[in-house]
Amino acid sequence: MTIEITNKSGELVPADQVRTLLGHSLVQLKLNPECEVNLVFVDENEMTELHIKWMDEPGPTDVLSFPMDMPAAPGDAVTLGDIVIAPTVAARQAATAGHSAEHEIYILAAHGLLHILGYDHANKEDEKVMFALQEDLVKNWQASA
Repeated sequence: MTIEITNKSGELVPADQVRTLLGHSLVQLKLNPECEVNLVFVDENEMTELHIKWMDEPGPTDVLSFPMDMPAAPGDAVTLGDIVIAPTVAARQAATAGHSAEHEIYILAAHGLLHILGYDHANKEDEKVMFALQEDLVKNWQASA
């Protein structure tokens, strides 16, 4: 399994846990565990730049996903893409949601992976499916640890 994690944020992040979460999620989603995923933690300034450049929206966001390849057939090992998370934005959201910053990062990592795989939350029905799946991925991973 190739899950590269880079921390450019200057914050302490649960990199090892996120790596195991993503690996577990690949298996749960019936993807080849040899698929590649890159996750980068960035500060709010860099996230703002990325958000403006790629989404044409102002200010920082919590997570961005950059899909690359989708498996052409079940079992194909491909480079799925990149996930970018801003841990300080995650920490603020966690405080509002009433859980830990680490838990919010886990949710965002699962959320980012699902975006790479084509899930979206543009409408209420898609949001319900995607958000339930990201919660299930995190809960299943925590139960298996």
